[in-house]
Amino acid sequence: MSNRNAEQLAWQRLAPKQKRGFMAIKDSATVINGVVYDRKGNDQSHRAELVVNTTEAQYESLQAIDEMTAHEVENGKFVFAFFESCKTMCDQYPSLTKADLARLMFVGTYTGYRTGRLQHDNGRVIDKKSLEGLIGISRNKFSEFYRKLINEDILQEYDGEIYVNPSVFYRGSIKDIGYQLDEYRHTRLFRKTVRELYEKYSGRKTVQLAIIYAVLPFLNFDTNVVCFNPKEYNEDELRPMNLENLAALLHYSDTHKLKRALDSVKIDGQPVFWLPNNAHDKRQRRIIVNPRIVYAGSAESLRAIKVLFN
Repeated sequence: MSNRNAEQLAWQRLAPKQKRGFMAIKDSATVINGVVYDRKGNDQSHRAELVVNTTEAQYESLQAIDEMTAHEVENGKFVFAFFESCKTMCDQYPSLTKADLARLMFVGTYTGYRTGRLQHDNGRVIDKKSLEGLIGISRNKFSEFYRKLINEDILQEYDGEIYVNPSVFYRGSIKDIGYQLDEYRHTRLFRKTVRELYEKYSGRKTVQLAIIYAVLPFLNFDTNVVCFNPKEYNEDELRPMNLENLAALLHYSDTHKLKRALDSVKIDGQPVFWLPNNAHDKRQRRIIVNPRIVYAGSAESLRAIKVLFN
């Protein structure tokens, strides 16, 4: 039985005096801070429930927002990742290798809320020594990696604490950053899934994760499709990249090697990259990124993309 039918049945079973009492409350009730009072000032919240009426469109919008919130919580909430549109990460950070980019993406998930300080979710500070253990590479490799991040102005160290440049990663309201970032775009990078992927694809496999970070400047926010014109809002006007395009962009000499790398990365059995055939050319494949890892579109669009990976 639906809630509405149950309510109607309950109303029908009331005695006439009870019905008159409820109607009196309805006609003369006063609501203060969510509490329902009758005309004499008595609390009648146990007899009357305050319900906000919404249109169907409003209800669907609220439901979508709830779905987005659930998606964020399920995937460990997010950190904003900033980048220049249509500019490769290799051009943005010339000294970083593919493995370095994957490690940087992982490090970014530990950006502190509003402060930018590297810290665990419980607030415990991550200093240089702790960061080395967290990343899980040799001391020499870490020293080189850390030096690159300092030189690229991605990290800064003050009094033993490490801070992330907010034009690279930031947690909190964008307006609180304090300066203009108009030349950058940003997306949500989900912390739990990125950390799980980093733990799973360690060692030589780390370079496979770099592809996630590398495609961000070419990702259309509403569709999660990798394309040449990621800022385009009209889906019919999108110019998706194929594997050959992406291989050239990421300096893969072998397209088949790139495809194997894309196919091999999974989270909880789901592909991180979906490679559907191009409807106009079956020999070509498009690249779509799983929104469990990165997503910046609307709550409504999220539903359609998630279906592709279920």
